[in-house]
Amino acid sequence: MGQWLQRNIIEPGKLPLLLALAAFVLTFLITRLITRLIRAGKGPFGNVQGAGGLHIHHVVPGVVLTVVGGFGAVASGREGLGPALWAVIFGIGAGLVLDEFALILHLDDVYWSEAGRKSVEVVVVTVALVGLVLSGFSPFGVDGVDEEERQGRGTVISTVAGNFVFALIALYKGKLRMALFGTIVPLLALIGAVRLARPGSPWARRFYARRPRARARSALRAYRHDRRWTGPARKVQDWIGGAPDEPVRALDHR
Repeated sequence: MGQWLQRNIIEPGKLPLLLALAAFVLTFLITRLITRLIRAGKGPFGNVQGAGGLHIHHVVPGVVLTVVGGFGAVASGREGLGPALWAVIFGIGAGLVLDEFALILHLDDVYWSEAGRKSVEVVVVTVALVGLVLSGFSPFGVDGVDEEERQGRGTVISTVAGNFVFALIALYKGKLRMALFGTIVPLLALIGAVRLARPGSPWARRFYARRPRARARSALRAYRHDRRWTGPARKVQDWIGGAPDEPVRALDHR
């Protein structure tokens, strides 16, 4: 079955990546469904408690599965059922880990808080990046070179290095998503590198400190961008991962 898929459906060697992505997405969706049922008090599910009432987050088995799947994939070679099996295990583990990415980042249980949205963002970006690789894009845009072009190593190295610089500049300008996607789609890295930096980014603090007009343009562009896209993005995140809890406001006792 695996050999038939590689011959007729996908490029050779990409079946493990496809299986890992499928396992990753399914694990994330199933985990979010279960956690939302637990949150609503429905179904037979409940939080996992360890000795002494310790709440065991699902990132713990996720780390174990990611490590086992990663080392298993390295040791299994490229032929047979092994690579596909380890890819599935790795995908399941990665789905469990990134579902609680915000918890790792903040070292706090922020799963249902506003900060917990970062987990959904990271999962969406991961799926998009892996999907681009599966659909034929190659990091740094060096796919599709023939034998004659392969001999011009200097040109290939220059392309890779130049696009890497553009991605770094976009990251320095506070455009994380464009920098990440730009490593696969070179045009995005170039766009992120030439456009205005976001306010508060290292680039803005360094180069806009004595340029009030540039600071004002940067702030205005960021405001318009966030006003246009933050609302729809939040709705999609709430639909995928569930809406966060409302923040508790302190009462004014006077």
